[in-house]
Amino acid sequence: MRAIQITEFGGPEQMELVELPDPTPGDGEVLVEVARSGVNFADTHAIRDDYLAKQTLPLIPGGEVAGRDPSGRRVAALLASGGYSQRVVVPEGALVPIPDGVSDDQAAALLLQGLTALTLLRTSGRLQEGESVAIQAAAGGTGSLAVQLAKRMGAGRVIGMASSDSKRELVKRLGADAAIDSRSEDLTAALLEANGGEPVDVVLEMSGGAAFDACLAALAPFGRLVTFGIASGEPNTVRNADLMRTSRAVVGFWLVHLFRKPELLRSGITELLGLTASGELEVVIGGVYPLAEAQRAHEELRARTTEGKLLLDPGAG
Repeated sequence: MRAIQITEFGGPEQMELVELPDPTPGDGEVLVEVARSGVNFADTHAIRDDYLAKQTLPLIPGGEVAGRDPSGRRVAALLASGGYSQRVVVPEGALVPIPDGVSDDQAAALLLQGLTALTLLRTSGRLQEGESVAIQAAAGGTGSLAVQLAKRMGAGRVIGMASSDSKRELVKRLGADAAIDSRSEDLTAALLEANGGEPVDVVLEMSGGAAFDACLAALAPFGRLVTFGIASGEPNTVRNADLMRTSRAVVGFWLVHLFRKPELLRSGITELLGLTASGELEVVIGGVYPLAEAQRAHEELRARTTEGKLLLDPGAG
């Protein structure tokens, strides 16, 4: 089979298209023929080995796939790694049937980023009806879903942050009440203005650095900032005295912990697939790249030039 593999940690240039033996399923495992592999910002960290979970070499990146099992049934699955390949072995219990009305593209796009968006809002952010919510990278895979889900949950005002006019137009089309420039010189002021001069109840934050500080400063008393990424590579320090003085909360999120709550994992995937099948949730696909162009997909993702979800097609050249 063909796969993308790295033998040294580093940037996208370390990813090579290689020929490898097909993996062999063990007891309770299934060999899945991959139709689509999801590309996530976490993958760009994994190949550098600078994210939350330590990686080992050689590494086939990729944490989500959609494809077919040996019986031809359409299935999707979350993985620890190995998704950037034509075939992958998956524990049978981790397979999720893809319903009619949901494409392989949509299924691969929903697993990691859909679950992230849903859990950020519902479990970590505890968004309540009528509350305001601001979403970073709102035109991206996670953000575009979070905008729609926040509206479905009854958010009083949804504010999307995005870096270009076209992205902000997309965010508004998906239902955001306001869309602001994520690179605003004074991001705190821009957030307050977009919320009618009032501080924001919930912020979904994935940049870190100065943007994290600006979003925290725009948070209302009893508001929750949920941090789920450090795209800038700049971690932040939060002082407990500052949290006490403002009655704000900072909540961390890492999808790995959902695996300890399988009932939330499966119910979340089922809900997302159902909403997509019924047409109530739009999955924005930003591009489908041949497997051989995984490096280009990473480069464009890191450059913030893409919208929606990026996918790999292992069957393409």
